[in-house]
Amino acid sequence: MPGEKHKVYTLLVEVGRKDGDGLPEGSTGAALLCYASGVDEAEAVRETVAILKQADLAPLDVTGYGTLEEQLADGAEIGDEERSLMQRALDENSVIVAQMTPFDGSAED
Repeated sequence: MPGEKHKVYTLLVEVGRKDGDGLPEGSTGAALLCYASGVDEAEAVRETVAILKQADLAPLDVTGYGTLEEQLADGAEIGDEERSLMQRALDENSVIVAQMTPFDGSAED
């Protein structure tokens, strides 16, 4: 709907391996912590998946953690760096990959 306000959603995206994905050799995939702008979480997820696919990554699963306000209401502590990245995602109407944790194939992954 026109005029709907964008919010920033925190998403954890699991990616698998794909030729040219740029992940470390020997890893079985990775977890990406993303901040994504959207009018709702579904749009933020769609945009994030599309951008990751364009970057030659293979998204497998997305877990949503809600907006900053929702996380704070749940008792989460959000630091200044995270808030800054969330604001950047909102200002740029974009997806920010804040952290990437490769999986090495061990049972703990």
